[in-house]
Amino acid sequence: MTETTALSQGLTPGLYIVATPIGNLGDITLRAVDILSRCDGVACEDTRVTGKLLKHLGISKPMWRYDDHSEERDRARLVESMRTRAVALVSDAGTPLVSDPGYRLVNDARSEGISITSVPGACAFVTGLTLSGLPNDRFMFAGFLPQKDKARRDMLEELAGIDATLVFYETGPRLVKSLIAIDDVLPNREVAVARELTKLHEECRRALPSGLIAWYESRPPKGEIVLLVGPPPEEAPREGDAEDMLVRALTTMKTSQAASEVARITGVERKKLYARALELKRE
Repeated sequence: MTETTALSQGLTPGLYIVATPIGNLGDITLRAVDILSRCDGVACEDTRVTGKLLKHLGISKPMWRYDDHSEERDRARLVESMRTRAVALVSDAGTPLVSDPGYRLVNDARSEGISITSVPGACAFVTGLTLSGLPNDRFMFAGFLPQKDKARRDMLEELAGIDATLVFYETGPRLVKSLIAIDDVLPNREVAVARELTKLHEECRRALPSGLIAWYESRPPKGEIVLLVGPPPEEAPREGDAEDMLVRALTTMKTSQAASEVARITGVERKKLYARALELKRE
């Protein structure tokens, strides 16, 4: 395609970073549809996934696979094509460059003086953060936790002192192992598990790590998950805080388990917490 043809469509040649839905196709933005309709081609992780989205939108475009396994020469050819073409970069879901290799393409395009435009939209970790109710004035997104047990623990220990909500991506099969590690390394913090985001069975479950372990051991989840860990407590929990924790613990644990867990964390007498838990059950 010539430069004249590209310009006639109204898009300046260059790279367009386009966010796509993370589940609900209705979350595509009008601007994203416009860019995808008028670009010269789409660089994507999986042409099958992106092909379904384009078909849903009634758009037909050339697609070029670009993922973590793409070779440097493929990236160089793609960047060179941006001198005369408008190329949209998308991920399988959500905002490109968030836990995917797209930053290398953006970095190379910037080095070559290529025009770069970012089209914002859906992002799974932002959606999970807003659903969780955990403090969001300061947060740290740390991508996927390592697969190996020691590396996972090392990473959690490294991040333990950060005064912010920690946000990770995780997969269903590894969730319980990660919760066990969090319970061991960061035992006094509330955790939220956000899954199936924007889909029919969207869920955001928040509780103490031990309660979530029991819940998901009996209900193995599937798919990708946003896993959030609250910041370190500023001071020893007060009795009022203990009751809030008890209410949340009762959503995933039996009465006796909830009382024991909250007592362990707060130092409040277990017998007192158990009696209050029974009252809460009756209310």
